[in-house]
Amino acid sequence: MATIVNTTEEEPMLAVVRSIAQQTWADAGPEVADPEVARLCAEAQQHVLAGRWLDMAALMLASADLLLLSPRVPDKELECILTVICNLVTKAGSEDESLEIARLICAKLTHQPADKTTLRIKVLFSLYNLLASPSGKAFVYRKALELAAAGKAADCVVPTFKNIDAFVAYWGIGKPEQRDLFLAVSRVLKDQKGMAKEYFKFLNKYLAMFDGSADEADAIGAAKEEAAAAIIEFVKSSDLYQCDLLEMPAVAQLEKDEKYQPVYELLKIFLTQRLGSYLEFQTANSALLQGYGLVHEECITKMRLLSLLDLSGHCSGEIPYSAITKALEINDDEVEYWIVKAISSKILDCKVDQLNQLVIVSRHTARVFGMPKWQSLRSKLGVWRGNIANAINTIQANKVTEDGGQGMQGLMIR
Repeated sequence: MATIVNTTEEEPMLAVVRSIAQQTWADAGPEVADPEVARLCAEAQQHVLAGRWLDMAALMLASADLLLLSPRVPDKELECILTVICNLVTKAGSEDESLEIARLICAKLTHQPADKTTLRIKVLFSLYNLLASPSGKAFVYRKALELAAAGKAADCVVPTFKNIDAFVAYWGIGKPEQRDLFLAVSRVLKDQKGMAKEYFKFLNKYLAMFDGSADEADAIGAAKEEAAAAIIEFVKSSDLYQCDLLEMPAVAQLEKDEKYQPVYELLKIFLTQRLGSYLEFQTANSALLQGYGLVHEECITKMRLLSLLDLSGHCSGEIPYSAITKALEINDDEVEYWIVKAISSKILDCKVDQLNQLVIVSRHTARVFGMPKWQSLRSKLGVWRGNIANAINTIQANKVTEDGGQGMQGLMIR
């Protein structure tokens, strides 16, 4: 079936209503179809003349309902029909009416998420671009994310995630809306191959939006599952060696939760303790670790690297081989293997003094970069800023002296 092309003076929306009605009643026979088509067209004409765009949207969407599920309607034609319906938001007499039309369209497009998901998301993005209201755009984008998650069409929305921070600033949405947005994004990314880091990133963004105030008691209580998921994702990842989860109120609440307390304890071990503590925990909680899909050997590997970071943080720049063998529970001839592994993981910069059996550390990743680290960094930056200011003042003073000396020489020559 060809795409609708209006070649008459008829209002494009009325042409779409007529086409939809004819296709909807095509199997009923002319005796039934003709009166129904005429009725729908007359009703649509009245809505157009009266400027009742919300009613017009409801009429067109009701008529188009069967077409969304019909295999006889080509995707291009269906997209054209839905785009014309979306254009109604530009005719609305107020922002509220425009948003109500958008809500109707979103409700229709998200009703059967598994059917023609990609097409539905494409239409939602067209609707997003037609809306003038930032809050309306935010609403439609959220619906697109929900549709992508339900219809397993992550590829349609993932490219937009790099602009999320810019979107949030433009939309001007509050903390609750931002939390919902980050949670929706994380649900789209969950279980997506090659997206583990992005999944963890947006889980962190979601959890970081809770400040632990009394006003958030109900909302933060509902975040326990995501908090546990973030912990497991950190422990499981072979690329993540630093996080601030421990300081987040949404995560801290797990410490007193009967179900998730062991998960919180596991996080503390991975961020503040060494291999020995993990081995003790694993002995008592092997079933728990297996239940979360954690592989014991992989956890040991990560804990050895984290233990090496802990040693680096407590040394004065030099770590004896003996300290490494003890903390990592390895033999002497394995030390250099783990040093190389840490360097290749980009969490440690160092030199190895084989003669004296020392590791000389120049940089290491901090497992937790919390408030004390930020305060220390701020203090260092303040010192550097003062030193630079002093250097600039000295240079300027020397320049004035030099210029003054040259001026005196000029006077003497005259």
